[in-house]
Amino acid sequence: MDTVQPASRITATMNRRRLLQLAGATVALAGAAQLISPATARAADGYDAMRATWVQLLTGSGFDPTAAPYAGVLATLGAQADSYRTSMAPTTGSLWPDLPIGSVSANVTSSYDRLRTMATAYVQPNTGVTGSAALATAILTGLDWLDNNAYTPATTTYNNWWDWQIGAPQRLLDTALLLYPQLTAARIAGYCAAVDHFVPAAAVATYSGTSTGANRVDLCRVLMLRGVLGKSPSALTTGQTALSPVLPYVLGGDGFYPDGSFVQHSFVPYAGTYGDVLLGDLGKLLALTAGTAWAITDPAVQNFYAAVDTAFAPFVFNGLVMDGVCGRAVSRGIGATNNPAQFQQDDNNRGHGVVSDILRLATSGAVPPDRAAAWKSMVKGWLQRQYYEPLLNNPNLAVPELARAQTLLNDSTVTSAAEPVNSKVFGMDRAVHRRPGWAAQLSICSSRTTFYETGNGENLKGWHQNSGMLYWYGDTYGNGQYADAFWPTVDPYKLPGTTVSTLALADAAGPAWGGSHPGTAWAGGATDGTYSVVGQDVRGLQSTLTGRKSWFLLDDSVYCLGAGITCTDGVGVQTTVDNRNLGAGNGAVLTIDGTAQPTTLGWGQTFTGARSMAVKGMGAWVFPAGATVRVKREARTGAWSDINTGSATTPITRNYLTMWFDHGTDPTGASYSYQLMPGATAAQAADRAANPDVTVLANTSTVQAISCPALGLTMANFFAAGSAGPVTASGPCSVLVREQGGAMTVAVSDPTRAATTVEVTIARTGYASVTSAAGITVLSTSGQVSLIAETGGKHGASQTATIGSSGTAPASATAARLAANASTYVRDGSYGNTDYGNATTMVVKNSNAANNGYNRQSLLKFDLSGLTGRVSRAVLWVHGNVQDSAGTQTTLQAFGLASDGWTETGATWNTAPSRTTALGTGALSTGADWVGLDVTGAVAAARTAAGGDGTAALAVFEPAGTAGLAVVLDTRLSSGNPPQLEVITS
Repeated sequence: MDTVQPASRITATMNRRRLLQLAGATVALAGAAQLISPATARAADGYDAMRATWVQLLTGSGFDPTAAPYAGVLATLGAQADSYRTSMAPTTGSLWPDLPIGSVSANVTSSYDRLRTMATAYVQPNTGVTGSAALATAILTGLDWLDNNAYTPATTTYNNWWDWQIGAPQRLLDTALLLYPQLTAARIAGYCAAVDHFVPAAAVATYSGTSTGANRVDLCRVLMLRGVLGKSPSALTTGQTALSPVLPYVLGGDGFYPDGSFVQHSFVPYAGTYGDVLLGDLGKLLALTAGTAWAITDPAVQNFYAAVDTAFAPFVFNGLVMDGVCGRAVSRGIGATNNPAQFQQDDNNRGHGVVSDILRLATSGAVPPDRAAAWKSMVKGWLQRQYYEPLLNNPNLAVPELARAQTLLNDSTVTSAAEPVNSKVFGMDRAVHRRPGWAAQLSICSSRTTFYETGNGENLKGWHQNSGMLYWYGDTYGNGQYADAFWPTVDPYKLPGTTVSTLALADAAGPAWGGSHPGTAWAGGATDGTYSVVGQDVRGLQSTLTGRKSWFLLDDSVYCLGAGITCTDGVGVQTTVDNRNLGAGNGAVLTIDGTAQPTTLGWGQTFTGARSMAVKGMGAWVFPAGATVRVKREARTGAWSDINTGSATTPITRNYLTMWFDHGTDPTGASYSYQLMPGATAAQAADRAANPDVTVLANTSTVQAISCPALGLTMANFFAAGSAGPVTASGPCSVLVREQGGAMTVAVSDPTRAATTVEVTIARTGYASVTSAAGITVLSTSGQVSLIAETGGKHGASQTATIGSSGTAPASATAARLAANASTYVRDGSYGNTDYGNATTMVVKNSNAANNGYNRQSLLKFDLSGLTGRVSRAVLWVHGNVQDSAGTQTTLQAFGLASDGWTETGATWNTAPSRTTALGTGALSTGADWVGLDVTGAVAAARTAAGGDGTAALAVFEPAGTAGLAVVLDTRLSSGNPPQLEVITS
């Protein structure tokens, strides 16, 4: 039984703002006050204050219900609620005839969703059914029926877990909190018992399975609202505590990454939908608990605030959220049921959700004022620029979100922020590039991410969505490209930018939930924050297709290269230059090499030696060397149900202009080259074709590279060691070189994430001093620039250095990579005299308790006798992963050892030398990876120690005073990734 926390304790933590919220919510409920029974009225306490806060989040405040756009939205809400009331017909098997209960769990969720709509209309003003006794009776009837027949403590789950643990209880709790004054204590106890049955504390006991990321926040929302409804401190505390694992950055699996990536379902970049659920729910819970004993005060909440800028904002343009981070949600479109207005989901209205959630967080009072002010400016800019589907015109958006947006637009003290100009490459195999007037987003995939996500009958034909799909948007044009019924009508084998085999694929081909992904790791790129080079070692879903693709993200264009395109499927292979959605009309003029082409639907032609193409009002494509391009203008008809079994069957027709390279059947080593110029006219495209601004330095299966002299750029993707123009690389990597104002900036990344370091040389003279470096050591600037980038464990992130043309050049340095000549581990407690030599793995764990048998440290020795010169940097590279049921991520630390007299087969915990100086640290997760530990001090000391034998003896443990997790590392005997010591001497 719950123990109710004394109201005095809760009330003492409430600030004046919370009391005012309670008063405001009471006013909002005034329309229904005459129906509140004295028998069910309760004295206000801290729980009631939180309830009032939640009701206000659901219903809004500070708006005129008789004014636009609220009056229309409220009237529609009321009509819908009354329709649900009149169509409700409780029988043995259903509450509504079209939602039978017993085999489809979604019908339970949908039934509660209808009740929530009815309750919202009952509470909100000016709905036409505000305070309606008949409506209240119907809601209570519905709640009772579901409590007795569908969602009970005795019900056995079926179908989809989500409905039982998230969908149904969230809607039940919202409905109950909205209708709280009408509920008896028995009803509340019954609802709470049902929620406790399906969502016990055990649902969040471990951060694993379906209890991670956005799903975890959803579960916490259920627990905390159950706590508010049932006045249960334990439920609130469980939910509050269970939020903490969501907040730290992750290095693998679900959650937020340091670079702004957000992943759900292990393999799916998902900021636009699952991420937005997390954003919205966590923002609401911050507001719900502010000023109470359950306020979210975990310091890691700062990571969540940072994610607004790093994980969400980069994928919002003109208020829409880019489809490349929305997973299977792009197929939802128009639902077959529970959507009587046939409202369509698309990138613009999904963006309304993200924008609204950011604004709610900014106005919650829970975030630092400077962040809140910056977010308001950012949101105001989006609201003012969103021309295609303005947020305030969204009939499906709730009144609170509309009111908050209108208030912001009316606030003259907030200045709108312009779209930023930047370029970002994310570890989740996504890139975003922004320029004045347009933005582009690139979706690729690797062994770390999925070809596409399907599941629950959704996104049935999305097979090629991450095979190099290039989305792009204009500031005042093209924002309907993907919003206007694109997904049900586009040819799924001709998605813009993709290279695919036309091998016929079954609906939902491959494993569900993002389980289908290529077996190659090369995907990613390098960026200096202004420009980017991105590449993909492309593979085909259930196909033999292989190839290499690169994109060079420039000022007014994206330059695209493909090479090594090979396939033996026995069918054609094609690269889609673009596939423009013309909508229901057909007036867009296509000009090819100065000649306007027919606008007849069904027209198509192959153009040989084409140099430029442009679609009026959209953009242009340039082929400087001339190319053979196929072009087609056609009407395509489809239905949302073709790609999503739960969607509408109504046929939709849209017209398309498609341009593609036909590589033929079973091509060997096919290639392509073109330049996309968003917003360019036919004249501008023709001029660019005649006066190219880009030189292709290489386009092979080994290296793809360009130079753009006007921007001082040289950019290359190396799929293996090689050279292109002035750049030579020792192995797979992406390199971006920018020369301007007497300085050279070099950005290097390893998209394969397989190497510890990559050496790059740039045949440029005139450079001298290193002005800045992060993750890169410049070895020499004499005759050419030579550098070594530490890419291991960086998850594909770029490492950068800037070299100036003046100043003193550094002494030439040499990099040496040493293999360990001894490696083992030791263990304490009852294992204190056991040696673990001759093993291929070694273990690290600090249990933070002495002699309990759980502490393990790894020992390594390296022979330094072959080195010459002064040690300027030394990095110990070890490879492994966390293998511990208690968590997924830990920190390793290197230490010096008091002596090197131990042997691999003789060392034990009791005989091993003591650890000395604490050295570098690095994080490791459950995914096997490299971690680099700075051991410069210990290696330099070993080189110069009087009487020393030139041996560096090192230990790998975890930081003192902190309980860590078990980590398994490769030893020198491993056939995979043995330890390495990278030493730079000068």
